[in-house]
Amino acid sequence: QVQLVESGGGLVQPGGSLRLSCVASGFTSDFHTIGWFRQAPGKDREVVACISDSRGTTYYVDSVKGRFAIFKDNNKTTVYLQMNSLNPEDTAVYYCTTDLTFDRCIVPMRYWASHSWGQGTQVSVSA
Repeated sequence: QVQLVESGGGLVQPGGSLRLSCVASGFTSDFHTIGWFRQAPGKDREVVACISDSRGTTYYVDSVKGRFAIFKDNNKTTVYLQMNSLNPEDTAVYYCTTDLTFDRCIVPMRYWASHSWGQGTQVSVSA
């Protein structure tokens, strides 16, 4: 059974940076994707970034392009979300989850809605 645990959130000032970690265990192959998502108060959960473990391809929502980067360590046990130039609109609970059906990132959030979710990690951007 695949398990993912998020960490790395915190309080940061506008313009600052944070690196989130998603530690994964239980994968039996690299045919899967791992995505980072976020949910701000009063808003729907959205896909932020996604990476295909087998292809190495990535996806970013427009609002984070050029500021965020998703990458995995060489052992493929941890997927990171490096977040730079943070602004208050990035404030949200961030989650990671995995999809074992496809090896390409599926963008519509409705596809991910029925996946398993952990506790997430809070990111707050405020002066």
